[in-house]
Amino acid sequence: MSRGLCPRVNGCGSAWILSALVFALSVMDADAYSCHEVRTAFQLRQVGPPQRVPETPGRDVDLMICKHQGPSCCTRKMEESYQVAVKRETLHNIQSYSYELEHLISGHADAFQDMFQYLLSFSQGHLSSLLEGTYSSLSRQALPHVNQLFSSLSLYIRGANVSAEASIHQFYNSLFPLAYTRLINPGLEGGSEMDDCLRMIRQDVNPFGPHPGVMAKELAGALGAGRRLGLALEEGLEVMNATEHVSMSKECVKGLVKMVYCSHCRGLTLIKPCVGYCLNVMRGCLASMSELDQPWRRYTSLLEQLTHTMAGHHSLELALLGVRGYVNEALLYAQLHGPLITATVDKVCGLSTGEPTNMPPTSPEVTTSTSTVTPSSPPPSAASSQRLPEQWLGQLAHLRREFLMYLQRYKSFFAALPDMLCEGENVVEDSMCWSGDEVVESYAGRVVGNGLHAQRQNPEVKVRSPNPTLAEVKERLELFNQETQDMFPQLGQTETWDELGSGETEEGSTTDCDDEDGCQASGDGQDQTSHPDASSEGNSIGRQPGRDRPHENPSKPPSVKVIGGSQSDSWPRPWSLALLFAALCLQWTLY
Repeated sequence: MSRGLCPRVNGCGSAWILSALVFALSVMDADAYSCHEVRTAFQLRQVGPPQRVPETPGRDVDLMICKHQGPSCCTRKMEESYQVAVKRETLHNIQSYSYELEHLISGHADAFQDMFQYLLSFSQGHLSSLLEGTYSSLSRQALPHVNQLFSSLSLYIRGANVSAEASIHQFYNSLFPLAYTRLINPGLEGGSEMDDCLRMIRQDVNPFGPHPGVMAKELAGALGAGRRLGLALEEGLEVMNATEHVSMSKECVKGLVKMVYCSHCRGLTLIKPCVGYCLNVMRGCLASMSELDQPWRRYTSLLEQLTHTMAGHHSLELALLGVRGYVNEALLYAQLHGPLITATVDKVCGLSTGEPTNMPPTSPEVTTSTSTVTPSSPPPSAASSQRLPEQWLGQLAHLRREFLMYLQRYKSFFAALPDMLCEGENVVEDSMCWSGDEVVESYAGRVVGNGLHAQRQNPEVKVRSPNPTLAEVKERLELFNQETQDMFPQLGQTETWDELGSGETEEGSTTDCDDEDGCQASGDGQDQTSHPDASSEGNSIGRQPGRDRPHENPSKPPSVKVIGGSQSDSWPRPWSLALLFAALCLQWTLY
């Protein structure tokens, strides 16, 4: 009986041992394919709560994106968390690259506006000192109109709906009654009716000659470029804001999850995507953004030209410094033509403008509190009495050059953005990498180019239609470029990048600054910053303000001398003659 039981016992023991071995192998297999590393990565990258990650891989998991044969550490809930995380991470990466460009635009927009306001403030003080020192009889009544003029110009250059030319002509309209009753007919008592008539007929009578028109044209040109530059920088910021918060399509999000996180489902948390694979995914996701490349290149080119037009040859500084001279010559012109102006006003306005009693006859003299100055002698407050500090004269040109040097790096920003997102530690180029489905030695798929048209052949991301927000941004940017080109037809006729490395003076010697940075020899500033207000030293009738100023010829920058230079610099120096003589002697000895 025992023999009959023994085979049964042996058979039961063998079955028990086999069951124990299978269980041990299953436990070992479970330990080998634990999801512990996946849970750690899930938590460290802040994808979601770690409880969503299973302890061990599961089979027959109903996944929508990371599908594959075999066990998986992912669940449907994890895929949803991966979609949210990958959108957040991609937008963060885009913002990290665009932050420097956005900071460049916003920082220089503020710097340019600060410079504009400083120049306007200085020019206002420049003109006020002329009126207070040379035309004291009308200065008290004229200063509010000066304040109003520069307030309007400040609003204009900030982009407000204000006309620079209209503001200048309005200033001269308000100045005419004061000039008529204080300078042309001193002592004449005016009234509101007379002042209104004089303001209305100012442009018809033309008491200030050509000077208001020339001043309006020059200031509108210089300030117009600065105004458009400020608006252009604001437009650039709007473009950057729109691209930073762009929405991603479902196909894009799926492609990103497949590239970044589907390898985790197999426990491969350290593997990185192949470069070509990453480029296809990113170029598909950013296809609409890449369409901004051409209008953005055109936009940056217009920025270059606008800054050159505004600050290329101290244009804005000289235009604002010239305001004092234009007003001075306009008032001198009115005094010299006083009798004719008086006769015309009397006929047009029909008012009695006879000579007041106990007053000297009208003469072209500028009455001051200390002396009487005729147009043939310079007024006490000459141009050289208050000049723009030398450290500020070239500041705008220096700011322009700095801005253009930084801007040059970002001309192809939108075309290069996918490449920037697929470089560095994010991808692997020449070793084992993730292709979206498996680990390979190299990506075998076709790498497509940028833009919507190229994505038809994209094997990773399907691009069905352009992003409507970015399409609107592109259309708005193209419209802005066209409007800017129409407003400034001369843009594009000069090269600005070629000037960024120039640092040579007229003599050919290289210095630390160039002829647009305001380098001047001491004692040479009067020649370099001559303005219309210095024209009181000669004939004022018929002379155009600023005729002798260096910036009248835009193709030739102002002449700049090296600091410490003199006229003798152009003559051969003794040591150079000695070197030449020694060379000749050496040659003679050798032969």
